[in-house]
Amino acid sequence: MKVTTIPFMALRKIVAVISITLILISIGSLVTKGLQFGLDFTGGTLVEVAYKEAPKLEDVRELLAESGYDDVVVQSFGSPTDIVVRLANSYTATLGDEVLTTLQDSGAAQVSLQRSEFVGAQVGEELREQGGLGMLLALIIVMLYVAVRFQFKFSVASVIALTHDVIITLGFFSIFEVEFDLTVLAALLAVVGYSLNDTIVVCDRIRENFRIMRDTTPYDLINISINQTLGRTLITSLTTLFVLVVLFVAGGEAIHNFSMALLVGIVIGTYSSIFVAANLLLALDVKREDLVPTPKEELEDDLP
Repeated sequence: MKVTTIPFMALRKIVAVISITLILISIGSLVTKGLQFGLDFTGGTLVEVAYKEAPKLEDVRELLAESGYDDVVVQSFGSPTDIVVRLANSYTATLGDEVLTTLQDSGAAQVSLQRSEFVGAQVGEELREQGGLGMLLALIIVMLYVAVRFQFKFSVASVIALTHDVIITLGFFSIFEVEFDLTVLAALLAVVGYSLNDTIVVCDRIRENFRIMRDTTPYDLINISINQTLGRTLITSLTTLFVLVVLFVAGGEAIHNFSMALLVGIVIGTYSSIFVAANLLLALDVKREDLVPTPKEELEDDLP
């Protein structure tokens, strides 16, 4: 494969402005609007029912709205005949039976109860806390791993780049008011792993080139390293994106937000692997001596 000669580092100031702008917008939205937490985090009632014939989701929503149920989410689950109804935490645990009765009284099709679950608000709060702690623990472990495998400056750059990816992905969900549930949290953790893998590939090439290209400046060496790994990065990202697009379009409502989070996260993660992590390494003044020990000078003979 032909190695490109794109001057990525010449764009580092523009990229820095773009990244800082996206982060500020994301943080601003998270502070002012917050996230639209799903039933997993807020608590509430989930009712899964099975129809004999696949109903129209819009008809089910209208029926429930006419019966006085507000802020109800109706989704297909697994197959067109299986429907999940999600109700906000202002409802009681007995609401599942009431919803089933409403659907049965409509007479549109035969419907049966598959399961009815209630998630308390306290459980939802614990899930939010544990999810946040899980994300923080993942970043700490990543920082330690990269510090041991490479060097502390690489560790700091990698963790900041991962934090950049997570904040912008969360900002996307906040700005567009997409429901944030446990599947999205799982997708965020997957994005951390994916983005880290891409960053590690670039860092590994930079380390190897520092050992080989002794007379090359860090600026040029990092640029060369990114170009050398660009083909691998783009092929991996594109093949992953193809699968995610199919899941997003044809995977159904159950994994819609999951695939959306991965789509956004992988695009941002690929961008940060190419630009952000390398940009941070230059800002941290990485140099050959950080990775390759300086040979000890031979002791001079003290005798005249």
